[in-house]
Amino acid sequence: MKEFAGRIAVVTGGGTGMGRELAKQLAAEGCHVAMCDVSVEHMEETQAACEKAAPSGTRISCHPCDVSEEAQVLAFRDAVVAQHETDHVHLVFNNAGIGGGGSFLNDDRAEWDKTFEVCWGGVYYCTRAFLPLLVASSEGHLINTSSVNGFWASLGPEIPHTAYSAAKFAVKGFSEALINDLRLNAPHVKVSVVMPGHVGTSIILNSPVVLGRPSAKEMTAEDLRPVRERLERQGLPADALSDDQLRTIMHQLAVNFRDQAPLSAADAATLILDGVREERWRILVGEDAKILDQRVRETPEEAYDLAFMEAVRAKGIFAGLNPFANPTE
Repeated sequence: MKEFAGRIAVVTGGGTGMGRELAKQLAAEGCHVAMCDVSVEHMEETQAACEKAAPSGTRISCHPCDVSEEAQVLAFRDAVVAQHETDHVHLVFNNAGIGGGGSFLNDDRAEWDKTFEVCWGGVYYCTRAFLPLLVASSEGHLINTSSVNGFWASLGPEIPHTAYSAAKFAVKGFSEALINDLRLNAPHVKVSVVMPGHVGTSIILNSPVVLGRPSAKEMTAEDLRPVRERLERQGLPADALSDDQLRTIMHQLAVNFRDQAPLSAADAATLILDGVREERWRILVGEDAKILDQRVRETPEEAYDLAFMEAVRAKGIFAGLNPFANPTE
């Protein structure tokens, strides 16, 4: 599928980040876009940007949907069919995701389950719902967003990262398994697994809303307690920080993740769409993703050692993401 003009694309998580940029770039090429998100406000902003960039006659639709709820996904699919007056789609981007449930031992089970259900369940439910529409097209492409955490289950030795990593490993394995399934049973439909490194998105800012917990600026002293405990385990002076200072640091971490990333969401979307045009089943997004992939393959037994992370950071990967490196500043 070299050209997207006149095609119909479904994009989950279209309200912000890579989902928004995918929708905008597809619309600019004259691709009809049906997006979903849990935030109507964010989707409306994306829709306005798409309509501004799109040629006349390009249809852009917005659909409120929590992809972790199958009933909502089925309603989303039915709305796409009705509003786009179609019995098929050409592209499905399973992009929606949140972060949370870092510790399997200590974090709240509801948060762990919700993170896994959005990041894995959303891919599963949307694929179940939309794959028949891809098969009904003359040519189709399923694009599932995993992560570098789909082959390396870590953010470093100081931070547990279980729910998101488990989900992204599932997405990667599922996508790879579909390669042969589709080749045998629907050879006109392709599948790609996308594995971004650090891309400038609002996932850290947006995830608390989906998980029903306070944002960094709204955290109480009790909410901040596990953060202080982590500081102490790292040998950093937690007592030197007031609650307000710690809230500021936590919020700045989320902002820095978005604004100081080595790759913008727009550039990431361009790389993904280039990979789709080239029918690559494996799309690494960002130089950090390529370096991590190579190092994990070369030394898999060392991938979770402290020395591995130090070597990775020495190459500039995840540099500056630790807000506690200079906690008194």
